[in-house]
Amino acid sequence: MSRPRRESLSIGRAVASCLLALCLLAAFAAAQAGAQEVVHYQRESFPAFEGQLNAGQIETATFNKKAHTLHLRLTDGRHVLVSYPSHEEPQLAAKLEAKGVVVHVAKKKKATKAVHHKLRYIAGGILIVVIIVVAAVLLIDRRRKLGEAGGGARGGGAESGGAQGGGAQGGGAQTPSSPGDTV
Repeated sequence: MSRPRRESLSIGRAVASCLLALCLLAAFAAAQAGAQEVVHYQRESFPAFEGQLNAGQIETATFNKKAHTLHLRLTDGRHVLVSYPSHEEPQLAAKLEAKGVVVHVAKKKKATKAVHHKLRYIAGGILIVVIIVVAAVLLIDRRRKLGEAGGGARGGGAESGGAQGGGAQGGGAQTPSSPGDTV
């Protein structure tokens, strides 16, 4: 009799371990998919940038007009960040294009509305509704329990009188059972 139970326990453990392994594998795959390669730019001086430009070491350049910086990718794979004077942006772009460098201009990101405030209000409303529902359930349960405890003591006496006989039904006045009896 204990033999089938042990087999079912071992099968249950095997299924549980397989599910655990699948969950871990899915979590690992999700973490890998979400991980993006982060590019770290190394700061360089403006004269060093001009030397790299003259030597033809720059592969691509991206202007950030707001910060007045250039994000450069060099032919050796390094990423470099160079600050430039704001009035020299058109001349630098012309020089880079003359050397055959691919030039991009970083576009401004559209301002998005703050969603987190809206989500806070929604979460707060849901929390208030849950609190009200829990309070209502507790109140109803308490009244039901008090009704059973109190109603059982009061109702039990009336029921026991009716069960013994001679008690009136409906709790009204007693009626005479024979014509000569008076109430």
